[in-house]
Amino acid sequence: MADGRPSPARSRDGLGHTGPKSWRASLAVYRDRRFLSIFFLGISAGLPLALVFGTLSIWMAKQGVDKTTVGLFSAVTLPYALKFLWAPVIDRSPFPLLTRFLGQRRGWTVAAQLALMASIPAMALTGPAANPLLMAAFALFVSFCSASQDIVIDAYRVELLEEEKIGPGASTYIFGYRVGMLISGAGALNMVGGLGWSTVYLIMAALVLIGFVTILLSREPQYETDAESAARERRVAEYLARRPELTGRRAAILAWLYGAVVSPFVEYMTRPLWLVILLFIIFYKLGDAMAGVMTGYFMVELGFSEAEIGNVGKAIGFAATMLGVVIGGWLMAQLGLLWALWICGGVQMLSNLMFAIQAMVGHDIGMLAAAVGVENLAGGMGTAAFVAYLSGLCNLTYTATQFALFSAVASLGRTLLAAPAGRLAEMVDWMPFFLVTTIAALPGLGLLLWLSLAHRRAAPMPEPD
Repeated sequence: MADGRPSPARSRDGLGHTGPKSWRASLAVYRDRRFLSIFFLGISAGLPLALVFGTLSIWMAKQGVDKTTVGLFSAVTLPYALKFLWAPVIDRSPFPLLTRFLGQRRGWTVAAQLALMASIPAMALTGPAANPLLMAAFALFVSFCSASQDIVIDAYRVELLEEEKIGPGASTYIFGYRVGMLISGAGALNMVGGLGWSTVYLIMAALVLIGFVTILLSREPQYETDAESAARERRVAEYLARRPELTGRRAAILAWLYGAVVSPFVEYMTRPLWLVILLFIIFYKLGDAMAGVMTGYFMVELGFSEAEIGNVGKAIGFAATMLGVVIGGWLMAQLGLLWALWICGGVQMLSNLMFAIQAMVGHDIGMLAAAVGVENLAGGMGTAAFVAYLSGLCNLTYTATQFALFSAVASLGRTLLAAPAGRLAEMVDWMPFFLVTTIAALPGLGLLLWLSLAHRRAAPMPEPD
């Protein structure tokens, strides 16, 4: 199937129109060569994150940078949280020259990748101890370029695939993203001993070529924009142009701001149950987030050593997460997104009980491996289904802006609501704490039930034979 094939109309609730398929049909989805492109783009997107966070903090510690400075450097990752602010520019504004020759999505992707291949070597040649202020400036720019790459690749993969392939596409992208993080995290740290920090960072910059070559060999997605949204923007532009107090340029700027910034909100708020959908985005992974906040502290309090926690968390945890992402993608291909959200949400909720059992058992490395494995497996499944849901929610007229907004709401909501988990852990023992985190997943599933019933009522009735 050609990369540029137009996508058909999509459901406005993000749950899709597709139902269960045979296992052969679900596996056949992955034969589409576009999934290979999405995987490699995922690697490119995941590479820079550790370079400005975990790997960078270890480099700074090895160079003898003081702890206060290392802590302050965490602020350079702020662009990842704020990327929704400039997503409308990437959605609507052409990048000089590149958009003309490559298209809107590919042009912006290439621009972000070229900037990364220039700024990561700048970090490599600066060094955190020699000039921490300059290193912070370069790291901040890498974060900005990486967040921009995330914005445009998210939009690209959503627009590239038909609705029934969004779920498997999301899991493929997450799998690639995690591989990219592994390369720039554990992979980079394993290379440092023989090559040195600067060389390793230069190698990481060169690996961005994976995504660069991939996007050049791919096609610009072709899709039909929403006629209702286009008509609304046109009416506003005509109204502004008629206003006598506005010059032509000022009216054009206001019309652009309406189309790029205001209209994505207006379009979303015209959907049935938009508030319920918003609450579901916030609550679906709440129980998982609450447990995750205190899991490390819980392990330390049970007496597990740093080596035990690291070995179980990094080896078993990573493998289980990746397996969960694969299972989540397969469930979406086999059963459709709605059933996948139910199954992944249920497994995600019940996985917290493994830590409740760990609290009863105490210091037992086998039980820890089982608990971490199940929790990460469920987390990978839930993340795959949830990212696919956010992808399906996007109106293709505002893909980059809406996906950035939805993911920001999800992240901010979980962070704020999970923040009191520490206080709860001080008030009760560990077993009741993890029982409460299990119960905290119920509001999200209750909202999913609401959306499921509304989706079923809105589904078209089958035509009689």
